[in-house]
Amino acid sequence: MIRLSSALACVVLALATLVPAHAATDDFQEARRLHAQGSLASAMDKVDAILARQPRDARARFLKGVILSEQGKQPDAIKIFTALTEDFPELPEPYNNLAVLYAAQGQDDKARRALETAIRTHPSYATAHENLGDIYAKMAREAYDKALQLDSNNSSARAKLAMVKDLFSQRPGSAQPLVKSAVADPPVPPVPSTTPSASASPAPQPSAPAAGSPPPAGSKPPAPSVDNAPVLKPTATDKEPPGRETADPQADVLRALQAWAKAWSAGDIKQYLGFYAPGFRPPGGQSRADWEQSRRDRVGKGKRITVQVQGPKVTFARPEEAVVTFRQLYQSESLKTSGRKRVTMIRANGRWLIQQEEVVR
Repeated sequence: MIRLSSALACVVLALATLVPAHAATDDFQEARRLHAQGSLASAMDKVDAILARQPRDARARFLKGVILSEQGKQPDAIKIFTALTEDFPELPEPYNNLAVLYAAQGQDDKARRALETAIRTHPSYATAHENLGDIYAKMAREAYDKALQLDSNNSSARAKLAMVKDLFSQRPGSAQPLVKSAVADPPVPPVPSTTPSASASPAPQPSAPAAGSPPPAGSKPPAPSVDNAPVLKPTATDKEPPGRETADPQADVLRALQAWAKAWSAGDIKQYLGFYAPGFRPPGGQSRADWEQSRRDRVGKGKRITVQVQGPKVTFARPEEAVVTFRQLYQSESLKTSGRKRVTMIRANGRWLIQQEEVVR
């Protein structure tokens, strides 16, 4: 699945404006908070206020593009991300998000070119590499389909088509659309400054950076690791009552994650969907309604499945937001897969809910 990237490096930005740096940062953090809650209109108002003072603010422009895409205003979002690639060609994330939008419109060749540019600007950008592979796989699937339409007896094309389809069907949560997108902290281009301002804490990250000490421009966060910890198997006592909260937030997060896996394993679609926050952002700009329907089509259809969480690592971007990386084991009567996953969880009304979910490499 192609995605808008989700883990962006945090660098120092000089805010050349008459407005004090801390005021701009506060406004941006508020815009991020509103966006995370799903209050897109209010978040857009905040972003527009920032851009009225700082028209070139890359973070605000990036977030505006994300909001527009979530509002279904793809042409406007494309304009935003295109302008960012022109003003800040060194940033790979806007190219990646353009690829997401192009792919959603069926413009695979444009998506491919955008991803290739992202990789040229940032060769270690794993999301773009994965997305490019998905684009090639999608194009191959369409080509094999066409070959079979022209010659239904083409056994070679039929076998290759089956392999490509199997590649996507074996992914955990593969009911999601093709694209993966960057919806977390917008990028901040590095510029010279003698009075740098504090930049927003990235989310999700393997570890939370120290306050006021963002990594230098160009540095990349270490890849999250998965320890060889015992498998956390949901049990009958793993229910997480609404409002339950203890003095150990990490234990609360893991308990919620176990209960989520248990609901999925049991095929309890109502409880399963209840673990997703109101502001949950489905991958690839898919609408919440479409995503929920796709999950209903796959969860709770009488199939016997087991979902397990292995080696979870919890980090806190802030007290109300946790990032968990783990290995997800999925097994049904006909399929057994294992893959790394990262979820961002927020605390709301005493419960930890999933705000963002993605497969990682």
